[in-house]
Amino acid sequence: MHQPTDTVDVKSPASQSLPPSSPWASLAGHIARAGMADRAALARLDPDTLQPHAIGALSRALLAAGLSPETWQPHTWPRWALIAKGIALAGHDGRGRFGDQLAQANVSETRVNRLLTARGDAFRQLLPSLLRLLASKGVSPNWRELGELVLLNASADPRDLAAVESLCLRIAGPYFSAQARRASSA
Repeated sequence: MHQPTDTVDVKSPASQSLPPSSPWASLAGHIARAGMADRAALARLDPDTLQPHAIGALSRALLAAGLSPETWQPHTWPRWALIAKGIALAGHDGRGRFGDQLAQANVSETRVNRLLTARGDAFRQLLPSLLRLLASKGVSPNWRELGELVLLNASADPRDLAAVESLCLRIAGPYFSAQARRASSA
């Protein structure tokens, strides 16, 4: 069953591709159950230049999550490809907040600041290495927050840009709170 979404503005252009309920757990579940070839294809895919061998694995995962990629504009595919790649690399943990998960993995403040201030291509280039770092530390991100950031980050719509800023603050708050608690207990 899909988790309900409470932060995506369904009227914003970037989130038009979301079904009425959020697909993060369904997509993560499908990827976890997928065959080794599909998981490997998703982990290796390049969201900016989707190749035919990866599109099959990506389409199966998106359809299993209840999405309708057959109705998408071309610019929507790379966003969801990045999300599927990220889930294949690092998994999904919807129980925690992404900022707390970054702190749990001891991600540096500099790296978090770069991620939260990057937009467009810079964001898409930073994210895979951050996800590999999280995976190496055994920490899976909450794709409900991170996926929303991926979907909104590439948009030029002013409503989406304001939502990105708000979401970045919601991620930064728990991260910096956890860092402060860690510093005070050391």
